[in-house]
Amino acid sequence: MAVTPVLLAQTPSPGLQPVATMKQLMLDVIYPASNGILVSANRGGPADDAEWAEVRRGAMTLAESGNLLIMRNGAAAWIADARMLTEVGQAAYRAAEARDTRALRAAADRVDASCMTCHKHFRPTLFPPGR
Repeated sequence: MAVTPVLLAQTPSPGLQPVATMKQLMLDVIYPASNGILVSANRGGPADDAEWAEVRRGAMTLAESGNLLIMRNGAAAWIADARMLTEVGQAAYRAAEARDTRALRAAADRVDASCMTCHKHFRPTLFPPGR
């Protein structure tokens, strides 16, 4: 028997609870994904299927990481920065899917800018005012 969309809409979803600390999320998920994209782009782009697949995985990880970050904080600036991460992850994913090195380089620049923007807002000890 098929479940109707009305029944699915009425089914409550369990509350989402973060598992990792922010530090763990940054060091073990977001940083490796962003770094893989940046390194690949700075070396001229992926050289083979395996490297393109690695960039694609990293890009999807960044895109979904924005959602994980939004789970943690509802402040408007936080959400805006997290959405920027999702958008640049999506751009990098599209570039990897198309095997478009030029688009990957452009996306890598946006990945770097996304990380720096958020860190300037939320890691002031890393980027003191005036730097």
